[in-house]
Amino acid sequence: MVGTIVYQLTRNLTPEEIEKAGFADYFVDHTTGVYPQAAGGFPYTAASMQVKGDTITDLHEDMAAEQKARTTYDNILRFCDDPDVIDPIRFLRAREIVHYQRFGEGLRIATDKLDSKNFYAFNPSFDKCEVKKDKK
Repeated sequence: MVGTIVYQLTRNLTPEEIEKAGFADYFVDHTTGVYPQAAGGFPYTAASMQVKGDTITDLHEDMAAEQKARTTYDNILRFCDDPDVIDPIRFLRAREIVHYQRFGEGLRIATDKLDSKNFYAFNPSFDKCEVKKDKK
């Protein structure tokens, strides 16, 4: 959505306005098309997504991703004065907060179902706890 907002804000710029705004290098490669990248110019890749296959680890990573997105939206709002940009960014920011809360609830549920004294000792997605039966 942020890429679409940037596109809507830049699609009618003149070459002079593009250069003055610092978009010349981007424009040469992508015109005003949506090309997801960080503010520093690094393209989005799946390498930025982390997954371990462990419920506890992955939920913490999900929560961190939601907080990083919220911070990005906070930073956009610090630089913006256009209501047509501010309103959708505020919506996206609020959505990240709700996602963070839901992942937190999932983490609580996952940890409640584990042995609370030792829930980091195994990967609950892979390792299965076996109940040892007494042999008589």
